[in-house]
Amino acid sequence: MSLGHVILTSGRSIRLTELRMSSTYAGMLEGYPCKIVNDRKVEWLQRAAERSFASYGTPVHRVPPSREYPDEPARAFGPVEVLPAVFCVGVFDSAALDPAGDGSALVVTWFQAGPKVPNGEDADPALRAVAWDDLAQDYEL
Repeated sequence: MSLGHVILTSGRSIRLTELRMSSTYAGMLEGYPCKIVNDRKVEWLQRAAERSFASYGTPVHRVPPSREYPDEPARAFGPVEVLPAVFCVGVFDSAALDPAGDGSALVVTWFQAGPKVPNGEDADPALRAVAWDDLAQDYEL
């Protein structure tokens, strides 16, 4: 059973088989979102996803997050910079890259505005732009 299907801009259809979501700024008790904090957060979340899915043997790809800069005065660590509110980790599969394979898979990390399951052509444009043929890995059943 899949949780959803995403149509990539390449035209390939990929199935979402597992999805994990968390609040981007969960646990941030002090300070404010700025480039330094966000760069560390993006790297930490990526490493956590890689550790979590290491046993799958599937590559993990990060979709670079969008960043917004509210019109606020700069503070001690620079201007306010805000990432989308939800961090996502999804396991996707699709048809094999090589006709001899049974399928292909890729773990993808991305940020999005809200807790919505990506589906069809309504999925985030950055997620839909994933270069599946360059990043996914074939598997055998």
